[in-house]
Amino acid sequence: MKERIAIIDGLRTPFSKAGGALAAYSADDLGTVAVRELMARTGIKGSDLDEVIVGNVAQPADSANVARVIALKAGLPEDLIASTVHRNCASGMESITTGANRIAAGEANVILAAGTESMSNIPLLFGRQMTRLFGRMMKAKTAWQRLGVWMGFRPSFLTPIIGVQVGLTDPVCGLNMGQTAEILAREFGITRLEQDAWALRSHQRAAAASEGKRLGDEIVPLPVPPQFDQMMLADDGFRANQDMAALGKLRPYFDKVAGTVTVGNACPISDGAGAVLLMSESRAKAEGRQPLGYLREYAYAGLDGRRMGLGPVYATAKLMAKSGLSMADFDLIELNEAFAAQVLACNKAFASDAYAQAHLGRSTALGAIDLERLNVNGGAIALGHPVGATGSRLVVTLLKELRRRGKQRGLATLCVGGGQGAALALEVT
Repeated sequence: MKERIAIIDGLRTPFSKAGGALAAYSADDLGTVAVRELMARTGIKGSDLDEVIVGNVAQPADSANVARVIALKAGLPEDLIASTVHRNCASGMESITTGANRIAAGEANVILAAGTESMSNIPLLFGRQMTRLFGRMMKAKTAWQRLGVWMGFRPSFLTPIIGVQVGLTDPVCGLNMGQTAEILAREFGITRLEQDAWALRSHQRAAAASEGKRLGDEIVPLPVPPQFDQMMLADDGFRANQDMAALGKLRPYFDKVAGTVTVGNACPISDGAGAVLLMSESRAKAEGRQPLGYLREYAYAGLDGRRMGLGPVYATAKLMAKSGLSMADFDLIELNEAFAAQVLACNKAFASDAYAQAHLGRSTALGAIDLERLNVNGGAIALGHPVGATGSRLVVTLLKELRRRGKQRGLATLCVGGGQGAALALEVT
């Protein structure tokens, strides 16, 4: 990138388990809260924005182009354009990099980039047989014709299609995300004990970060429905009292015969939203602003969908090639914890000369990750993974922690369902 993109500030809602405290909030509700609060904190006027870009995966049917709905509900001007972007788990990052490209191309000066997801509200669907029956019913003109249509009804037509389950399954390779994690566990020799230990680490670090108010620094509280008489101040996915014994009692979920991936060492499905404000570094300096940080460079990469969890390795390899950075240059790393097996597999692939030579076109490894610099405030196993919003959280969490520790540079990276990876190089000065 010719010029860094300033991230003026960023925040997020609490992340809540699907079906839990925030289930009554729609994706546009959650995004509206994040956008409205960010505008208030930065003091930016709606008339100063050139576009609102929002990442979202489930694409709610009642809020087509959810970015536009969010912008209007947040009280932004009617003549402000808004667009929704979708790159599965990287959708929150896609909103940021799309906005960065707009600014770099001279097409915009100030962009609000957000990510939102209400996995609680991903609907159940009718199958094709019931849908066709409804279609024939609408075309029927007489009572006898309508009766004839209903005579063809079978109770099996009402078997629901679970939208979230379909969405988390890759239609090309035919595997759901948990099954891809099982592949990595087998291929990289990752044991159940190692996965549970990583999950415990995530819960312990998230609990410590929440108790120490580190995560609270990035969260805008939300009133809890239906009474709205209590405020949700923190994420509700982590367990401060989690232990190995409890994790060890959970049965494999995706491969019930020989599997090692459980609901305890995988991320929960969640609800939440996040937002950041972008402008060019030169404009930020001209306005006398002190940005939260800067986007220096980014990269996306594709790979075998059956091994989608290795996306961070492939994307980081491209990022390093574009930026000239090495693993040693990153003071902190946020690598999304879709599954413990996936994180541990990435760690092994990052450190392997053989993997780099066979798959990345490199003669040497990308570099081993110092685990003391990785996910220092816990990760998605404990905090949750609202797929459209996680990319936003990774960026905000990383920049705030870099500032808190007086460090300079960080890597935010995640795997993407369907076989992609994303990696962002972020700086604070």
